[in-house]
Amino acid sequence: MSQQEFHGRIGRTYDESEPWWPEPTRASETAPNVLMVVLDDVGFGQLGCYGGLADTPNIDRLAENGLQYSNFHTTALCSPTRSCLLTGRNHHSNAMGGITEISTGFPGYNGHIPHENGFLSEVLGQQGYSTFAVGKWHLAPAESMSGAGPYDGWPLGRGFERYYGFLGGDTDQYTPSLVYDNHQVDPPATAAEGYHLTEDLAQRAIEFIGDAKQVDPDKPFFTYFCPGACHAPHQVPREWADKYAGEFDMGWDEARERILERQIELGVVPEGTELSPQNPDVRRWDTLSDDEQRLYARMMEVFAGFLEHTDAQVGKVLDYLEELGELENTLVVTVSDNGASAEGGPTGSVDENRFFNNVPESLEDNLEAMDELGGPNYFNHYPWGWTWAGNTPFQRWKRETHRGGASDPMVVSWPAGIDAAGEIRSQFVHAIDVVPTVLELLGVAAPDEIRGIAQSPIEGTSFAYTFDDPDAPERHTSQYFEMFAYRAVYHDGWRAVHPWPLGDEITAEDLSTTSLADSDWELYHVAEDFSEAHDVAADHPEKLLELVQLWWTEAGKYDVLPLDGRSVQRFVEERPEPGRPREQYVYYPGGQYVPVNAAVKVLNRSHSITADVTIPEGGAEGTLLAHGSRSGGYSLYVEDDRLRYVYNYVGVEEYDVVAETRVPEGEVSLRMEFEATGEADPAEGKGAPGTVRLYYDDEQVGEGTIPRTLPITMGLTAGLSCGRDALSTVTAAYRERVPFAFTGDIARVTVDVSGDAFVHPEAEMDRIMAQE
Repeated sequence: MSQQEFHGRIGRTYDESEPWWPEPTRASETAPNVLMVVLDDVGFGQLGCYGGLADTPNIDRLAENGLQYSNFHTTALCSPTRSCLLTGRNHHSNAMGGITEISTGFPGYNGHIPHENGFLSEVLGQQGYSTFAVGKWHLAPAESMSGAGPYDGWPLGRGFERYYGFLGGDTDQYTPSLVYDNHQVDPPATAAEGYHLTEDLAQRAIEFIGDAKQVDPDKPFFTYFCPGACHAPHQVPREWADKYAGEFDMGWDEARERILERQIELGVVPEGTELSPQNPDVRRWDTLSDDEQRLYARMMEVFAGFLEHTDAQVGKVLDYLEELGELENTLVVTVSDNGASAEGGPTGSVDENRFFNNVPESLEDNLEAMDELGGPNYFNHYPWGWTWAGNTPFQRWKRETHRGGASDPMVVSWPAGIDAAGEIRSQFVHAIDVVPTVLELLGVAAPDEIRGIAQSPIEGTSFAYTFDDPDAPERHTSQYFEMFAYRAVYHDGWRAVHPWPLGDEITAEDLSTTSLADSDWELYHVAEDFSEAHDVAADHPEKLLELVQLWWTEAGKYDVLPLDGRSVQRFVEERPEPGRPREQYVYYPGGQYVPVNAAVKVLNRSHSITADVTIPEGGAEGTLLAHGSRSGGYSLYVEDDRLRYVYNYVGVEEYDVVAETRVPEGEVSLRMEFEATGEADPAEGKGAPGTVRLYYDDEQVGEGTIPRTLPITMGLTAGLSCGRDALSTVTAAYRERVPFAFTGDIARVTVDVSGDAFVHPEAEMDRIMAQE
């Protein structure tokens, strides 16, 4: 290991020698702090300062003290955009052509962000900055997000010195799957005690900043603050949602008109902007029944409360910086990662795991849940009519390459460095432009190497030139877009879009193949038609051909090829997994819970669970193995001196099997055997039924029938834990005693899955994509 060159003098004795200390790397005395706030699934028309109908006073004050951008673009999807924001390279250059759970074995899609594409945290860490990441990550390969690692794609492996948040695409706001630095931790409180993730994340960001500033107040920080809101589940304390009671009774059609009117008044869209045409996937509000209108309006009230609550947590961080005297010299960049999300479907959802398992949600059932939406009992999401309104004035939504998916809010504030305040900037800007802008403002050159790894060129363009000149000609003049083989390209005020099939036009072939027909492209002159309301492809065939050819050129340059429209098959693509395939999985108490991507897969197959335990004198109780959440799963546990097995079917029904005799004291093997007795019918929302038998050593002590099981998935946030039920407890039987840890001694728990598993790839793909 090489050492820094010594500049003192070493003699035979101390008296003949001269000591020397290495100079610490320090940023300049005037270097600003950098705070990047990344919202999740917040559409162009949802923040107050962008005409939205929810109150966002803290982000609004950033806009009042800084600049709003009306022409900021993302990739239309979560992880790809976040990779752009942190590297300054395009998403395919980052191997993030999609989220990592649908990675494929090609350079633009394998989910491993190359280390030659250095993160802003890595660059600024070398410049004397403290670097903190708080909240959603979703940038590590899916197979690496367990205790087995590798950790080089986790935040601490990409230049952040401290991290607190969740690694996946979403999590429950009341029982989140938390990681602190490189290890899992439990939430510090429960929902009953008033816990909420977004509040926790804001407090942690404050703590990280304060810890550094109290020791070295002159050292600037880069804080990457990503609360995970307002991604589903839309969960917020009731008083925040109740504030909006009745505010959305007018419905999404009228909401779009009101939002556009406000946008024009605020100047975030040009005078004369029209609403994009009626979305064929969205029913008109006046065709809905009274009950549908009542339910859907409440779902939007909950979302609005969630958004305002999130804004309040951003405000806590801003207020703290103001107390420290740091806000004036903090560059704050606030963005959303993509357009508003349509993953709630046409009718909204109160528990996405029912949707993923093809278990229908009835209007009657959802009306019964209405008063508790936003609380810990539901994983709710609004219907896609509100998505469409949230992306006003554009077409479509998240995942798609029309502006509804790819045009998002961005607010930039730096009072000490930007003279303009409360102004709009309309130059084209993309997520890849944020890193070069920050580096220019800090006077930092993009490094040639990081940790000995030669760096690739930055692909974005600094937009610092827009700060002082609202009319400056835009410098980022061309940009490609691609998501699931649906494409778009921007060039000099024109935008060509290869559209997602709409409404009744969608076919099975559309969803599984790639159309290369250049005749399918649409053309919009966005310099004059801001909202993409008028397709002018027929009027300007030469311009369309020019843009389509440009798209193919850019695709070849940035690793976009091969195009892959296999939305279903991409999920079942073979990809690396943590560990070799095996028939027995052994788990131990006291360790980390195992994320869903790394846990044993028991659905629709015969299997057994054997816990080798020691029962002390007087007995023991608690969880042996739990897998899933309140939305579905199973638990093997001991209660009232009996071995018990419970199967939770999508949070709707629980099936219990209880041993007939007491668990003996001393060393004993407690076993559950599940024998599949029929075929799964995923299309009908039914997994394989089975017979469950319970054993103490080799003696059968109980038997029962499980008439239906989960056919497809335990859920997005379902983990497996040994010796306790770590997160959102599987069963109501011990929910009040979470985590219901086992009070005896567990040597090991072995899950045997010798039977063949059934996979339903199309439904599994829907599940994975909702994490983005």
